[in-house]
Amino acid sequence: MDIIYEDNHLIIVNKKPGEIVQGDKTGDEPLSETLKKWIKEKYAKPGNVFCGVTHRLDRPVGGLVIFAKTSKALSRMNEMFRNGEVHKTYWAITKEMPAKTEDTLTHYITTVEKTNKSYASTIEKKGSQKAILKYKLIGSSDNYHLLEINLITGRKHQIRVQLSAIGCPIKGDLKYGAKRSNPDGSISLLARHIDFIHPVSKEKIDITAPIPDDNLWKALSPE
Repeated sequence: MDIIYEDNHLIIVNKKPGEIVQGDKTGDEPLSETLKKWIKEKYAKPGNVFCGVTHRLDRPVGGLVIFAKTSKALSRMNEMFRNGEVHKTYWAITKEMPAKTEDTLTHYITTVEKTNKSYASTIEKKGSQKAILKYKLIGSSDNYHLLEINLITGRKHQIRVQLSAIGCPIKGDLKYGAKRSNPDGSISLLARHIDFIHPVSKEKIDITAPIPDDNLWKALSPE
């Protein structure tokens, strides 16, 4: 595991595409369980180890995920996420260039659990949730474009479905309109940056994930 940050209350992991944050119907071991084993072994802890999931990241997406090592941190982080006090920035590679180099997107998203797919509409529908994000174009090549995205709300598959709705599906994201998959089954979406005030120590936490070891990511990155 690629552990970016750890203290007595929190642990932040740079998740690899394909890993799952929380257990699902596949039965594959989630990161939460892998972390419990790692903590138990590292600190020789007797009995059960606590590792709480504060938020999720879709399986084909890579980047930063925060886990809580104490119940106090978990409850406080959950409240901070609900109140919009955790700021997350994503990078996404798209084949198509958006009409505007910078914009705020507002849609109403409806999720069909049976198919695990979300749908975006410009008008509010029964059961839909308002979804808002801001994006700006930060890199381009002849064939691909790199967008930086700041989430204002946190809805299921929000970035994927909203970018698809403006004709810019994420590279490799067959579910939301990409024409071909990535060789490793990932989609080109990275949870790049996260910042918040620590729920216990009250210190500022400001973490950036490394750019994937991939030629296209490196070519498009402004850094």
